[in-house]
Amino acid sequence: MSDKIQLFEDKRIRTAWDEEKEEWLLSVVDVVGVLTGTDNPRRYWSDLKRQLKLEGSQLYEKIVQLKMMTADGKKYNTDVANTEGILRIIQSVPSPKAEPFKLWLACVGAERIDETIDPELTIDRALETYLKKGMSREWINQRLQAIQVRKELTDEWDNRGVQKGVEYAI
Repeated sequence: MSDKIQLFEDKRIRTAWDEEKEEWLLSVVDVVGVLTGTDNPRRYWSDLKRQLKLEGSQLYEKIVQLKMMTADGKKYNTDVANTEGILRIIQSVPSPKAEPFKLWLACVGAERIDETIDPELTIDRALETYLKKGMSREWINQRLQAIQVRKELTDEWDNRGVQKGVEYAI
């Protein structure tokens, strides 16, 4: 795992890349500290953890501890969570700084529900995202066609009994 520091509004958030799961892990205490502005983010997180557990949240089971560098240059165990876990924690933090994230999460949730009702919206969203990233329409069309061809291939493999995992890799 590689450690890295990310900045959010000039505040440090310790992160680590989990190569096995291919996901970022973020220090919960750092995120809580940035969102709340509290002088004691460890205490705030401890209280929030307790509250989440009382509410029946399963979140704490997904949190792991990693040794991460602190400001004094030493490494200590700290609670970390993946992006999904951090977004769930943000939902529970009553703070003006957390509010834009909460609004964004609500918007994304509504979009995904709409896409479940009308799957074509997913394609429209992908097209819009690629255009915003500066990709040409030709590149986008090739990309969408490649996705379609790969989908047809994997569907055919499924129909013929190919097992996902090792057989797909072969």
